[in-house]
Amino acid sequence: MQWARLAPLLPTGKKPGRPPTHSKRQLINGIRWRTRTGAPWRDVPARFGPWQTVYGLFRRWQRDGTWQHLLTALQAQADANGLITWDVSVDSTIARAHQHAAGARKKGTPKKSRRVGTSSSPPTTRSAAPGAG
Repeated sequence: MQWARLAPLLPTGKKPGRPPTHSKRQLINGIRWRTRTGAPWRDVPARFGPWQTVYGLFRRWQRDGTWQHLLTALQAQADANGLITWDVSVDSTIARAHQHAAGARKKGTPKKSRRVGTSSSPPTTRSAAPGAG
């Protein structure tokens, strides 16, 4: 059923020549597998075709706007069938402000104030220097 909705929306091949070795369905399933698992492209199983072919289709459609066109068309179909509710509800009780928005220092925690004339490092006067006589 999902493929029946998606297939008519897919772009058709424009180039004459050798027919593709792998079906669009295989390649799209490979793209779906990769985005669902988050695995590297090189780990796409061979049943979806070579990973280079799967990745190539993904990038080509990303660059030419095919994915956006598919999403828009599927949303329009679902909206026409009354399957999408466009109500948006934002509950501000769960929104958190960034620490800088709450008045915190912008450069981290404040430094400890130190009295003038005190130092945490050892003295470097002549008498305290190594080899001083």
